[in-house]
Amino acid sequence: MKRPDRALEAVQAALGAEHAAVYAYGVVGSRVGEGPREAEARTAYAAHRARRDALARTVRDLGGTPDAAAPAYALPFPVPDAAAAERLAAVLEDRVAGVYSDLVRAAEGPLRTEAARALREAAVRAVRWRGSGVAFPGLAERTRNRRHRQR
Repeated sequence: MKRPDRALEAVQAALGAEHAAVYAYGVVGSRVGEGPREAEARTAYAAHRARRDALARTVRDLGGTPDAAAPAYALPFPVPDAAAAERLAAVLEDRVAGVYSDLVRAAEGPLRTEAARALREAAVRAVRWRGSGVAFPGLAERTRNRRHRQR
């Protein structure tokens, strides 16, 4: 049986990633321009807000107090235009997939199933933004090792 405190820590980490994603999708949405990418950014923003709210409830259900969102989050690189916004969205989704991968490992039962669903959704959004997929979504170390061996 998995430790409940480990699951709570992983849920809090996923909540933190969702807070950051909600913030960053505000930047993405303001830079991608009008059209299909704007609609995609709005859809992703809404999905991350819904996941964030569900995770806050899960933290409370596990006996914890949900971590609050920070007033702002540092972006991994400047986002001056639509191309950078699309790269940012792909990076965000990769990061979100990573924390859900950790939650899949830490959780069991319905929480594990929901974490796997969230991991899959983030991986699909990353592919849409990037235009290509990775071998092991949410497992950055495996992706890096595979790329390194292919060189």
